[in-house]
Amino acid sequence: MNNRRKPESVFKSAARFIAAALLVCSITLFVMPSRTVKAEVGQPEIPVPALADIHCASYCVYDKTTGFIVLSQNPDDKIYPASMTKIMTCLLSLEYLDTSAKLTVSKAAMAGLGADSSLMGVLEGEIVKVSELLYGLMLPSGNDAANVLGEGCVDAFFQKYPAGGSTVNKDGVTAQYLLDNMNDSREHILSNRKLEAFALLMNLRAKTLGCKGTHFKNACGLPDENHYTTAYDLTLIMSAASEIDDFKTLISAPSHVFIGTNRHKSDAWSYVKNSNYLLYDPWLASKTANGTESHLAAVVGGKTGTTSQAGKGLTIYTVNENGHELMISVCGIPQSHYFYTTMYLASVTAYGNLACWESDPVTRVYGTTGDYRWVNAPAAQQPKYDSVVNPGDEPKGFDEPAEQTTPEPTQAPEENKEAEPEVESGPPLQLFVKKNPVVSGVIGGFMLLIIILNIVLMIRINTIKKAAAKRAKKLESRK
Repeated sequence: MNNRRKPESVFKSAARFIAAALLVCSITLFVMPSRTVKAEVGQPEIPVPALADIHCASYCVYDKTTGFIVLSQNPDDKIYPASMTKIMTCLLSLEYLDTSAKLTVSKAAMAGLGADSSLMGVLEGEIVKVSELLYGLMLPSGNDAANVLGEGCVDAFFQKYPAGGSTVNKDGVTAQYLLDNMNDSREHILSNRKLEAFALLMNLRAKTLGCKGTHFKNACGLPDENHYTTAYDLTLIMSAASEIDDFKTLISAPSHVFIGTNRHKSDAWSYVKNSNYLLYDPWLASKTANGTESHLAAVVGGKTGTTSQAGKGLTIYTVNENGHELMISVCGIPQSHYFYTTMYLASVTAYGNLACWESDPVTRVYGTTGDYRWVNAPAAQQPKYDSVVNPGDEPKGFDEPAEQTTPEPTQAPEENKEAEPEVESGPPLQLFVKKNPVVSGVIGGFMLLIIILNIVLMIRINTIKKAAAKRAKKLESRK
């Protein structure tokens, strides 16, 4: 009997030892303090490329304040605008439509929008506020929103400026202009040819603005051999649109959440972000490639455009430290260089603003792009919270005589001293798990297995003990 109980004693002692060891280790690791070093991670200084290193078909920097081009490359060459077309669509929509009105999405507006179309996401029969369609036009670059707005503009045009009436639009025409140029009746145009009519209104406005190389075929920028413009013409269109406060609000919005409709029952059915990344990081254009201050005061906003035929392009609206408003268009960036789009735009913006400043080096708008560095700026270039003009505000004072006092030069940022590493303290087990999740999972699984084996071992010991007791009773009964 003594020999049979020895395995029980051994198993029981082993189980107790394992349980005690696990308990002591766990308490020690959780309770004892420890320290670990965490390296600092920050944004690096990123210089923009030189103008000679930019790969694009054309670019143009137009000074709206003076009416002159300050920097350009092939500004009058024909390019395909892609979704930069929507700058004109937005301009006309804000002129013809009440932003609080509602439009119904028609079947014709949704026709021809293939899988490669960028969309707001509206559905046929959906009733949508004009203001929501405008955000859907300018942020996610919705071709569906462009067509719905285009149709709404034609309806409004016929209502506000009827044929035979005395009231004319900004281009000096009535609805008779469409009847004559389309050689069709009012009823047939409104029932079947609204988007064609809208393209005529777009071309008429382009001509009024002085565009020499522009011809539109649709409201959204879908590829067509007869749908083209130039970098210079795009800056003229952007210049005209910038006169409208609602336009500046739209292009400067970093994001938008859509409200519910009859087809999308819940609010926030879609969340969209602005695709103009220079809006988030205007600090990139604060200096040229050689480190010269550009004197860019603010990036108000803009519109991107991309198709395989057009490449990638952007047209933006900026304000210089001297108060001049600059319209900047970069067109035809090839697909192989899409990753550099923001840096190319930042480069043209920096050099264009520098050229503008050198022609009129007087500070009228205080604060620089440092005051608008929202996302990825290095720590040394974060905002100093000085007095500035907010993006979208009308720059004031640029047409007034300069003050007699000479503004103090902008001090160069102090060199970054090597930052002391941040020390993170806490129980070692917690720190180890945080920094090594995979290894911690393996160790945890192994410990769990030991605990399970320990439980099985205890059960086995009890089973052996009971069996031994039964055998002992049998032997005693035989005696």
